[in-house]
Amino acid sequence: MRVWIDQDLCTGDGLCVDHCPDVFVQLEDGIAYVAENGGPLNDPGGSGSLANVSIRNVADVIHAAEACPGECIFIEIDRPLGTVEDLDDEAAA
Repeated sequence: MRVWIDQDLCTGDGLCVDHCPDVFVQLEDGIAYVAENGGPLNDPGGSGSLANVSIRNVADVIHAAEACPGECIFIEIDRPLGTVEDLDDEAAA
């Protein structure tokens, strides 16, 4: 699972940081950013700002997205291995 924040929608409430400080940070500008290894990703709001979410943080990230008043947290689910699509891809090869 990966997550990103649209800073244009962020209201700066910091609820995401309260829910999951391992994945979200709030900077001096009052806006929330996703982070990896303790630092904010440097392409806010773009595809380069997708933070990988560890298994232990998945539930907290989902709760943060649900609680966000600005609805600015976007989650991308990685397709699990062994899906029907994988079998179709192998059959086509």
